[in-house]
Amino acid sequence: MGGAERRERERRQAATEARLQAARKATGRASRGGILGNTPALAIVAIVVVAAIIVGVVIAVNRNSAANAPVAANYPVSRADTVIVAGRPSAPKTISVYEDYLCPYCERLEQRYGDQLTTALNAGQIKVEYHALGFLDANSSPAGYSTRAANAALCAADANIWPAYHAALYAAQPAEGGPGLSDEELIQKGTDLGAPDTFGQCVTGNGNAAAIASATDTTVADPALQSNGRFGTPTVMVDGSKVDLNDTNWLTEAIAG
Repeated sequence: MGGAERRERERRQAATEARLQAARKATGRASRGGILGNTPALAIVAIVVVAAIIVGVVIAVNRNSAANAPVAANYPVSRADTVIVAGRPSAPKTISVYEDYLCPYCERLEQRYGDQLTTALNAGQIKVEYHALGFLDANSSPAGYSTRAANAALCAADANIWPAYHAALYAAQPAEGGPGLSDEELIQKGTDLGAPDTFGQCVTGNGNAAAIASATDTTVADPALQSNGRFGTPTVMVDGSKVDLNDTNWLTEAIAG
């Protein structure tokens, strides 16, 4: 290394040390007698950086939580036999959803479009007819969970907790092949949402089972609801016309009219 390079390196080192000493003195004067009085400047800088990172993470988490919060339901709900009618009767568009609470594709439909449906329902742009079926009863063991869940959903409509209960059933959707949620678990979900005592009696009585079975048979046999001669859940209709759910813009287009 040449003399010029050595002198330049020594000059830079001396300048850096001088800046550090000045920072230490300034920090000591500013914080003398405080908790950071004897803390080196670099350590203080590190503390400030860490604190800023923590604050940033907290803000990001709070923003993300707010963005992911479900849209609150603010629309009327009525019941016509086994059909739940959500939204204002005067809404210009009618969407019919044929669902089964054991159907994983129905759960995906709820996850993908639930907030958008709620927003449009709140705004009076649509009304939605929810047809809960016992289509997959044989896919639980013992058989019958689809009907028990559909009956509980009808009980929830009677108890004025349907929007939240509908979402709760999908949030806790059991896997096919098992027994599904017990009556006690179905009741507890309603209780957690403020259902009255009569809700539990409605669930355990399963009094809507026969009507659900009849509606399921009628639905499955309806050619307008079939694809290639077969019915499946979920099936969605907009003003009486079947929707291709492979088109992810179907709801946006339906709302736009």
